Amino acid sequence: MANDNNPSIPLLLEGMESEHCALIIDKGLSQLPGLQSHKVELNNRRALIKTKDGSALPMAVNAIRNLGYGVTTVKKTFPVLHMTCASCAGSVESMVKNAAGVISASVNFATGNLAVEYLPNVTDGGALRKVVQSIGYDLLVEEGSSGREALELIQQKKFARLKFKTILAILLSLPVVLLGMFFMTVPYANIIMWAFATPVVLWLGKDFFINAWKQARHRSANMDTLVALSTGIAYVFSVFNMLFPSFWHAKGLHAHVYFEAAAVVVAFILLGKLLEEKAKGNTSSAIRKLMGLQPGSVVVLGSDGSEKTVAIDDVHKEDILLVKPGDKIPVDGTVIAGASYVDESMLSGEPVPVLKTEHEKVFAGTINQKGSFRFRAEKVGKETMLAAIIKTVQDAQGSKAPVQKLVDKVAGIFVPVVMGVALLSFLLWAWLGGNNGIVQGLLAAVTVLVIACPCALGLATPTAIMVGVGKGAEAGILIKDAESLERARKINALVLDKTGTITEGRPAVTAMKWLSENKTDRSVLLSLEKQSEHPLAEAVVRYLEGVETVPLSAFESITGKGARVTYNGAAYYAGNLALLEEHQVVVGPELLRQADLWSAEASTVVWFAGDGKALAVLAVSDNIKETSVEAVARLKSMGIEVFMLTGDNEATATAVAHHTGITHFKAGILPEQKAAFIRELQQQGKVVAMVGDGINDSTALATADVSIAMGRGSDIAMDVAKMTIISSDLLKIPRAIRLSRQTVATVQQNLFWAFIYNLIGIPVAAGLLYPVNGFLLNPMIAGAAMALSSVSVVANSLRLKWKK
Repeated sequence: MANDNNPSIPLLLEGMESEHCALIIDKGLSQLPGLQSHKVELNNRRALIKTKDGSALPMAVNAIRNLGYGVTTVKKTFPVLHMTCASCAGSVESMVKNAAGVISASVNFATGNLAVEYLPNVTDGGALRKVVQSIGYDLLVEEGSSGREALELIQQKKFARLKFKTILAILLSLPVVLLGMFFMTVPYANIIMWAFATPVVLWLGKDFFINAWKQARHRSANMDTLVALSTGIAYVFSVFNMLFPSFWHAKGLHAHVYFEAAAVVVAFILLGKLLEEKAKGNTSSAIRKLMGLQPGSVVVLGSDGSEKTVAIDDVHKEDILLVKPGDKIPVDGTVIAGASYVDESMLSGEPVPVLKTEHEKVFAGTINQKGSFRFRAEKVGKETMLAAIIKTVQDAQGSKAPVQKLVDKVAGIFVPVVMGVALLSFLLWAWLGGNNGIVQGLLAAVTVLVIACPCALGLATPTAIMVGVGKGAEAGILIKDAESLERARKINALVLDKTGTITEGRPAVTAMKWLSENKTDRSVLLSLEKQSEHPLAEAVVRYLEGVETVPLSAFESITGKGARVTYNGAAYYAGNLALLEEHQVVVGPELLRQADLWSAEASTVVWFAGDGKALAVLAVSDNIKETSVEAVARLKSMGIEVFMLTGDNEATATAVAHHTGITHFKAGILPEQKAAFIRELQQQGKVVAMVGDGINDSTALATADVSIAMGRGSDIAMDVAKMTIISSDLLKIPRAIRLSRQTVATVQQNLFWAFIYNLIGIPVAAGLLYPVNGFLLNPMIAGAAMALSSVSVVANSLRLKWKK
C-alpha cells in the first residue's frame, strides 16, 4: 500500500443516508495526514481512498466509525501453521498488517491463531494465506467442523512427526556424546561422531535452516535463526577440523571437534518443542471441552414422522429434531412435544437438571436426561449460545493483554541483539583469549546463540491468559478479552443494578390475604389477570396456577391503574388503590392495614375488588437472589466498595440495600445518571466495575472500567459487557476478580523468570565468569536450559488450573 501507483481502496459505508452524511465523512477523511486522496460517493455508499502507507487504512476506518458511521469489514480467526517462536508470530503479524485491505491483525503464539479484520471487497482468506505462505508459514482457511477436523489432523501429524524426530535425534546423539566426552582417543572417533551427528543436524534439524533462510530473505530473524547459526557453525567448524587438523597443528593447537554440541543442541531443542506442544495443548483444554459438548450428528424428523440421522452442519432452522435419553442437544430451539429434565450446568453452573416441557427453550451443548422430546431448531451453526460461548473464549484467549505489547516489542528486537552479543563475544575472545581465543570465542558465540530463546518471553503472557480465560469459561464466567481479565484485579468500586442483578428480575406473589375467600372469586381474578398485559399480572397468574378460569366480558385496561371486567353482571377490578377509590369501592380496615404493612416491606400491592368492595390484597415482590447477600459480603471483604443504582422507588431500594448489606445506594436513577455516577467514581481515582442485565444498563456498562453482564439479561447488555456471568449468580463476580488476580500474578511470575533467565544466561554463555573462576558454559547444557525455560513457563501457567 505504500506504492503511489496503488489503486484506490473502496470502503463500503453503513449509515450514510444523505448528502449531509457524505459531507461529514468527507470532512473527517480530509483531516487525516496519511491519505493521498479520497472521494465519498453517496449513491454507491462508499469512500474511495488512496493511502501513503499501511497505517492510513486503519486510521481512515476508525475516523469514519468515530463519526458515527460504519464500514463493512469481516473479523475472522485463522490458525497459523509452522510457527516456532514468538518472533515467528511477530513476522506473520507484521506481514498481514501490511497486506492490502487489512484493518488490524494480531497473532497469538500460544494459541497459534491470527485474529484479523479486513475489507471483504478488497481481500479474503485465500489472499491472506498467500501473504503468510510467502514467509514460510501457512494459514488454515477452512471453516466449520471440516476446518476443526483439518486443524486437529494437522496438529496430530505435527506432534507425531515431532515426537519421531525427537526420539531419533536423542538416540543418534547419545553415541556422539559418549565418544565426544569419554572416548575421544578411540580410532576413527571423529568420523563416527560425524556419521551420527550429520543426520541429526542436516536431516532432523533441517527445518531450522529452511525457516532461518526464509526469514533471512525477508530481512528478519527468529529462534530458528539462532538455532541454525549455532548448530551450523558448530557442525561446519567440526567438519573443517576433522578434514584439516593440520591447520591447527601448525599453530600448536589441538583440532577439537564439537559434533556432540551440534547434535545435542538439536535434540534438546526438539525435546523442548515436544514438551512445549504438549503443555500448550493442555492450556486449550477448555475450548476442546466446549466443542465436545456439541454432537456430531442429530436425528431429524420428516413431515411423515420418519427419522433421519444427519451431520450437525446439515441442520437448518425450522427442522424438527428428536432428542433421546442421554443425548446432547445439538442446537438452540423450542420444545414442541414431550418432556424431560435437561442438565444445563454448562450454562448455569447449577448441578440440578431443569424440567423442559412444551414451549420451553433448550440450548446446544446441554444434556438430556431420561426423557425424550421433539423440538424446533431456531438457532443453528454459529448462532447458537454454545457457538457464541466458544467464539468468546477463543477471542479472549487470542487477545493480548496490555503487558504483552511490551513483551512483543522486546521479542521483536531480541534476536538481532542476541546475534550482536554472540558476534561481540567471538571478537572479544579472539582478541583477548590467547592461543585458544578463536576456538573459545566460537564456542562462546555458539553457546550464546543456543541459550538465548525468545520463546519463554513469548509464552509468558498468552499461556497464562489462555488458562485463565479457559478456567473462567468452565466456571460460567465468559471473559471477552485479556485486557478485562488483567484490569479486573484493580477493581475497588463495584456498581450493581438491582432488578435482575441483585434480585431475580421476575416479580412473584409472596403473600395474599382474602377478606372472605371463595372459589368463584379466585377464578375471576385468574381470568382477569390472564387477559392483562401488565408485568405483575404474570406473577398473579403463576401464583394461581391450577385454578379454573371463567368467561368474562367487557375487559378494560386502565393505564397506570389496573383492569376492569364484568362477570355475571357484576364489575370486578384488579390494580392499585387509586383504581378502587376512583370507582368508590369500599376498602375494609383489615385489608388496608395489611397493605400498609407490605408496602413498608417494599412489596408492590395489588388489590382485587368486586361487587363494590375490596375482596383481597396481594403482595408482589422481586425476590433477592439467594447468593446476593453472600456475594456482597465477599466483595466487601476484598476491599471493594459496593454501590447499588436502581430506577425503582426509594422504599424498595432501601429494603433491598438493607437486606444485602449495601450502604451506598441511589433510587429513581435514569440510565444516563448511572453512567454519570460511574464517571464521578472514576474522577475520584477509583477503578469501577458495572454489573447489569438490561438495555438500560448498556450506557453504564460502556462507561465502566470493567463491565459485567448477567447472562440471563438482554443481548445488548451482553454485547457491551467485557465479561458475562452465564448463570447470573453474583457469587461469580468475586470469583472472577480472584481469577484476575491469580492470572496476572502468574503472568508476572512468568515474565520475571523469562527475563531473569536471559539476563543471567546470556552473559554466562558469553564467558563472563571465565576471568573469575574459569567457568565456561557447555553448548549442550545451554540447549537443555533453553528447552526447560519454555517448558517451565507453560507449566507455571498450568498451575492456574488447580488454584481455588
